[in-house]
Amino acid sequence: MATPTVAGALNEQNASRFVVAGALAPALYDIRASRLRALPGLVEVHADPVRFRAAADPRARGLHLSCGAALFNLRLSSAQVGYEPVVRLLPDRGHPTLLASVRLAGPRRSHPEERLLYATSLRPLPGRQPYGDQRPPLPVLQELQEAVRLEGATLHLLPRSGGPQTAAIATSGDGPSAWLRAGQALQSLLLHGAVRAVSVSFLYEVSRVPRALEALQPGEVPQVAVDLARTGL
Repeated sequence: MATPTVAGALNEQNASRFVVAGALAPALYDIRASRLRALPGLVEVHADPVRFRAAADPRARGLHLSCGAALFNLRLSSAQVGYEPVVRLLPDRGHPTLLASVRLAGPRRSHPEERLLYATSLRPLPGRQPYGDQRPPLPVLQELQEAVRLEGATLHLLPRSGGPQTAAIATSGDGPSAWLRAGQALQSLLLHGAVRAVSVSFLYEVSRVPRALEALQPGEVPQVAVDLARTGL
């Protein structure tokens, strides 16, 4: 049972929630090159150089995207154990494998939407091929755009006639911190989509979707290409 102190929040049972949350984040290239370290009142997300396959991801961009997705799950887990998560990206330049930290900053209650998203995060999500062939309704797409915006990214809807809605997640600028933000936005999109009966397939290789470049604003960089399909009526 967790004690009233923040430092005591990460008992064995609660720490296991963070491990599960990180493990269920999406990854391509069959990479699971991250590891979580639980400290008093803090969870750190590290790159694991032993498991990282540089040949498949030479810039470690996919690694950062996947770790960003794990980071979003960790934030949900923090709310479930009753603490406000405070995230720092790339908190220590002297330790380049330390990609992010989540500090448990004080007691709080999780919101119904967070509890629903957390429950959804514990189920495997489709990651490559969408099921369903209908474009989601515009109000739902707008809700998904808002979910991505709250993570510091933009979801651009691309022109398409029929079938799923093609879109791209973009960030202002590029580099490790932008990749981590895009990963959090991707996981938010996956979970909010699942709650709204929308499947989300994704590719980190945005170059395969040339139309993504046409939708960008000055200074934006496309990070993830997605297809959004309605799965139920």
